[in-house]
Amino acid sequence: MVLDENTIEKIAHLSRLQINDEDVPLYARNLSNILDFVGQMEAVDTAAVEPMAHPLSVSQRLRADQVTEVNQRDKFQAIAPRVDSGLYLVPKVIE
Repeated sequence: MVLDENTIEKIAHLSRLQINDEDVPLYARNLSNILDFVGQMEAVDTAAVEPMAHPLSVSQRLRADQVTEVNQRDKFQAIAPRVDSGLYLVPKVIE
C-alpha cells in the first residue's frame, strides 16, 4: 500500500502530530513499508497454528498465598478524613 503526502498529512492531523514538510516523504515511505509488511503477515496461513498466550512453555513461579502482614485497618481508618462502617468516604467526582 502506497501512502501519498496528503494521506500522511491527514494522519498527522488526526493524530495531533506536527510533522515538518521535508519529513513527509520519509513518513510516507516508512508507513507504506509498515503497511506492506502487515499485508505480508496477513497473507500467511495460520490455520494450523495453535493460539498461545506466551511463546515459551514455562510457568510462573508463584509464592504461597499466605497473610504476611498484620491487619492495620483500624489504624489507617483512624487517620482517614471520612469513614463509615469500615468504608473510606470520598467526594463524588462523577455525575
